[in-house]
Amino acid sequence: MAYLIDGNNLMGQADPYFKFDPLSRNKIIARLLLFQKITRSRIFLVFDGRPPLDEHEIKLNPKFTVLFPEPGQTADSLIEELLSEKKDRRYFLLVSSDRSLREIARVHGTRSISTPEFLKQLKQVLKEHRQERELEKETEQPTPLEISLWSDLFRKK
Repeated sequence: MAYLIDGNNLMGQADPYFKFDPLSRNKIIARLLLFQKITRSRIFLVFDGRPPLDEHEIKLNPKFTVLFPEPGQTADSLIEELLSEKKDRRYFLLVSSDRSLREIARVHGTRSISTPEFLKQLKQVLKEHRQERELEKETEQPTPLEISLWSDLFRKK
């Protein structure tokens, strides 16, 4: 199963101030990359607007693709196009709170969940694996120079 995510809808639900923060896309992509790594699922994230570097399809890894509509096309129409192209209707799980998109998914035989439902799932998965990620972090040993600087600092006090 692959998640087909309405990116702007997700950002709007996750952070109501996303329109004022140019890094919102990067923040949500970072969270979704982590989710994708943990769940080993395939993700298609569709954003409205102009793509960075004029690339309409950006593969972040083999299972994570960010899509932007062609000029004159909307993200909703791109999502509808993706749904209609798939022969296996169970392939996608649409993530959107947009009623018309969810109706289109239903007509195409594709399941959908609302954005708040997905955000709960995302938060839960990331929370459950936070401790695991903390254990995987590499710790650096202090260098001899750092040790001597700290020693000097503590001797002065």
